[in-house]
Amino acid sequence: MNKKKLSHSSLNSSITSVLAALLCILIGLVVGFLVLLAINPAHAWGDGFVRILKGGFHDAPYGVGKELANAAPLIMTGLSVAFAFKTGLFNIGAAGQYTLGAYGALYCAIMLKLPWFVCLIAATILGGIWGAIPGFFKAYFNINEVITSIMFNWIGLYLVNELIYQNGTGPMYDVRNTRTMNLSKNADYAQSIIPDFGLNKLFQTNSTTIAIFLAAAVAVLIWVVLNKTTFGYELKAVGLNKSAARYAGINEKKNIILSMAIAGALAGFGAGLYYLSNVSQWNPLNSTSLPTMGFNGISVALLASSNPIGTIFSAIFISHISVGGSFLSTKYYPTEISDLISGIIIYLCAFSMLFRGKIHALLFKNADKTNVNAEPAAPAKSATEKEGK
Repeated sequence: MNKKKLSHSSLNSSITSVLAALLCILIGLVVGFLVLLAINPAHAWGDGFVRILKGGFHDAPYGVGKELANAAPLIMTGLSVAFAFKTGLFNIGAAGQYTLGAYGALYCAIMLKLPWFVCLIAATILGGIWGAIPGFFKAYFNINEVITSIMFNWIGLYLVNELIYQNGTGPMYDVRNTRTMNLSKNADYAQSIIPDFGLNKLFQTNSTTIAIFLAAAVAVLIWVVLNKTTFGYELKAVGLNKSAARYAGINEKKNIILSMAIAGALAGFGAGLYYLSNVSQWNPLNSTSLPTMGFNGISVALLASSNPIGTIFSAIFISHISVGGSFLSTKYYPTEISDLISGIIIYLCAFSMLFRGKIHALLFKNADKTNVNAEPAAPAKSATEKEGK
């Protein structure tokens, strides 16, 4: 009976979470449409809102392939932030971890000419190391991980830029194009590019690989780890209450470091998926801005309510809106409109608890009353009572 009640309650909670996220999306889209109307009412619908709604389908199949290529690293950075959230930590350092992961992947590809899966492992390890450092300071010195993560974002960015650029003489740096070597233009790097298994031909792109499937598989794996393993239970227990976890015999310091290391590894893996798919090359001269993928991961995690499976869908949605914004005619609207819509949606996610409460009250109020007012089942008669009769 208790198991049925728990499963019923869990189902209700899942439904309200999904509906709350959809409500956030709907309000964000409405506000975005109002902004389009305010800028240029004559073209707000056909040349504005419809293109954003269509996303990559506006220029299919190329646009859809572009969506998938951008969604893969977004899933990973979203997982990075969501994993830390689930264990009671706020990993705002995904951008720095992503940066170190990019360097690990590109160094192994360009300098060592290693296979793509080895390059991905290198990206994961470097991202994990960069994430473990704030975890170490949190565990042993109780320094807030937000502060150290932000600092290590910038340290990582400038370090990687210097290692790649080296005053324009770095062996990984293409002086003519002011970025790292283009993996697809040199046959020596062919083994370092993630295979596409015909996806590039299908979507008429050069960067749609199996990265999206790898990211989705990792998301499922993280869900299993968090919800079906003792290790995941320990990580969440430390996040909920360090003192109680310590009393139960859990090493809270080790688990804090491991949690941040795994979060960093996920972000680093995402960078590997992005750059080894040849979506873009690293530009070390762009040293004043951190990779947006790291911060967009926060948006993905919030929209998914930190659910690992939910990050797959929220990342695809964020990618869909962003690609749709890139198809806006600059004659009428700035392409940043899509970022505005995403920002509004994420801002509304901060009120998701309020929305969930209201939705739950509307949908399940009568069911809750029924459960509360239901008469308790009569206790079973004992064997002695039956004999007495």
